[in-house]
Amino acid sequence: MKIKVLSRNPDDYQRETKLDIHKVYRNYNPALHPFEAPREYVRALNATKLERVFAKPFLASLNGHTDSVCCMCKHKQRLNTIFSGSCDGEIRQWTLTNQRCIRALPAHTGFVRGITCAPDGTTFISVGDDNTIKHWTTDALSEQSHNPLNTIVTKTLYTGIDHHWKEPIYATCGQTVDIWNDERSEPVKVYKWGTDSVNSISFNPVETNMCVSTVADRSIVLYDLRSSIPVNKVILKLRSNVVAWNPMEAFMFTAANEDHNLYTFDIRRLDFASNVHTDHADAVLDVDYAPTGKEFVSGSYDKSIRIFPVNGSRSREVYHTKRMQRVFTVKWSLDNRYILSGSDEMNIRLWKARAAEKLGRLAPREQAAADYNNKLKKKFAYHPQIKRISRHRHVPKTIYSILKEKRTIKDSMRRKEQNLRAHSKPGTVPHIPERAKHIVTTAIKDDDIDEEDSLV
Repeated sequence: MKIKVLSRNPDDYQRETKLDIHKVYRNYNPALHPFEAPREYVRALNATKLERVFAKPFLASLNGHTDSVCCMCKHKQRLNTIFSGSCDGEIRQWTLTNQRCIRALPAHTGFVRGITCAPDGTTFISVGDDNTIKHWTTDALSEQSHNPLNTIVTKTLYTGIDHHWKEPIYATCGQTVDIWNDERSEPVKVYKWGTDSVNSISFNPVETNMCVSTVADRSIVLYDLRSSIPVNKVILKLRSNVVAWNPMEAFMFTAANEDHNLYTFDIRRLDFASNVHTDHADAVLDVDYAPTGKEFVSGSYDKSIRIFPVNGSRSREVYHTKRMQRVFTVKWSLDNRYILSGSDEMNIRLWKARAAEKLGRLAPREQAAADYNNKLKKKFAYHPQIKRISRHRHVPKTIYSILKEKRTIKDSMRRKEQNLRAHSKPGTVPHIPERAKHIVTTAIKDDDIDEEDSLV
């Protein structure tokens, strides 16, 4: 009978004296290298440095508007087509392939408050300060291209519009939230309560019967088209400007707030923000998700654009130029490669979603090298030197000064709270998490909304 036993000779792994060097064991497999980890670290460091060297995100500027660009809309069927509206009432249709305007429409008198495209891509709808809703064809070569297909004169001013993702239904917001059918000139449903105006509205791309709006009383309200009253609401300390749904998670949405932050909420628990995204130095005016649902882009009054990961509180990228002023609207292209921004100085700018990405078709060896470098950067992402290089960004002096002042204020408030807690009776100064600090209250009380007042 054969018996296998473990046999260790102390001479193989112990030193005879303290002056001897430690024995280093190595695997003699020719496929392995004794310095594999150090070599990979150096490659990751070089890849991170080269990424910052080749980071050239700005691609083009679309000129032509004669006033500030206040809203944009993506074509639902064509990747290279967008629509933009300006503060002088003009709507322009752009083709991103040639980076030129193919149609200019004198659509409204006053601001263009919102543009939305139908899911089949044949028409788009606009609202403006002249109390009209206008339907337009997306075909720039048709005979009706410069005249609206339908014009609806409304009794009140609408400040936002969004189209249902599957059905011929769209929603407008102003003094009330109105649900319209594409073939009717009167709203099929009207949600009304209180006296505060509704700033924006957005349909859920997954759970398509749900929509969310931001209200001037600092609240975010959820609606279900199958219900006669709003489903739920959350009130924050400051007003939210725009809300964007996550296209991959039906119950998650992100709100751009006036307090320089963005808040991601789960509709199943609105009393607690899932994440608080900081880094902006002024009010956040617009937000839009990537089609993958893993990242979103935000435009701010501080003249910068930031890209945030969904699960991160800090931005991974910041874009700015000397000429770019207040950013009013941002969009993420449906192919997940480009970002569009409309700002105060009448320009629409085209950016790369990944600043160092090489455009065009890559050779197989180039693609393999890029994938290998990305894996190395991910593996060594938390090493101090690599983390410092990948995180560092140059920002304008005004943003740098404001962020520095905000850090000083935040540290001072934290020290004050710690001192107050240390010199108070235990339990009198509770620990409030950052994700709950900015929320005032949630849910709708029974007496807040009247059944007669909700559904007209």
